[in-house]
Amino acid sequence: MQDVQEDMIAEAIKQETAQVDPVTADSGDGELSEGESASGFSEAIPSEYTAMRSSECGTVEKISYATYDYYEDGSEIEKYAYVYLPYGYDEEKSYNVLYLMHGIGGDEKEWGMTGSTSIIKNIMDNLIYNGDIEPFIVVTPNGRSGADFANTNGDYYSFYEFGKELRNDLIPYIESHYATYGRSDADDYDMAADREHRAMAGLSMGGMQTINIGMCECLDIISYFGAFSAAPTSYIGTDIVNRIDTQFPDEEIRYFYNICGTQDNIAYQSASAAAKDLPQLSERFQNGENYVWQELKGGHDFGIWYLGFYNFAQIVFK
Repeated sequence: MQDVQEDMIAEAIKQETAQVDPVTADSGDGELSEGESASGFSEAIPSEYTAMRSSECGTVEKISYATYDYYEDGSEIEKYAYVYLPYGYDEEKSYNVLYLMHGIGGDEKEWGMTGSTSIIKNIMDNLIYNGDIEPFIVVTPNGRSGADFANTNGDYYSFYEFGKELRNDLIPYIESHYATYGRSDADDYDMAADREHRAMAGLSMGGMQTINIGMCECLDIISYFGAFSAAPTSYIGTDIVNRIDTQFPDEEIRYFYNICGTQDNIAYQSASAAAKDLPQLSERFQNGENYVWQELKGGHDFGIWYLGFYNFAQIVFK
């Protein structure tokens, strides 16, 4: 059994780290843009939205913050993340924040949001420039909450401890260093009061973290969720409903967006088991209102995940 699990992890990492360009399409003038489904969710990113802008661009900066080895001995450690700040970022304003998680074979750099050529940055810059979304901040942290976080082949169980780091260390850091709705350095700081201004999304293992940790552990402080090809250890739908109903009976789920490729031999089964039937299991998920399951031809790769980000960025915080 252990050999089978290790083989699956190795295959997931191989597919996840393969170089795959985003699926793009030219915009048309018809009733639906080329690549857009009747549901309103795009099946391809308009090519102009992945192009690097020469003006009115946001910026990306690297941060370090103090946290703890939640997986093992609890010792203090320093970790890193990247932060996207939209064009015109103003310390006098308040911004929503999306925490965007990587997969089992990656780290804080896996989404590529490390500099001016980043596809995530290009998508954000163009969505904001074209008036499709209000500006918000994007944070790409390292999802391993252990001292060995820099080792992408390290113990994968540290992924499951990230909720403690997110709640106790990362969110308070972001909300004391940036112009967010929550201000953790304020005397009356109440993290739960600003839950509608936080979102969490991720690919593969990060999709699992979004479900298992974001929704099932942190629904009191986060209200928007996006799972892109959620990994095989994601809770199944009945467990999700039981956990949120038990721990968070009154918190509203503002939106839960899911996407997965139908040729994904790593995550399609697990992602489906986690999310596809949630509207049939609970009234808290209303299809087309605060929930969507999107599946289309594709594998376990960034062709699906960049599209997922593009679609989710237009849902979140609305």
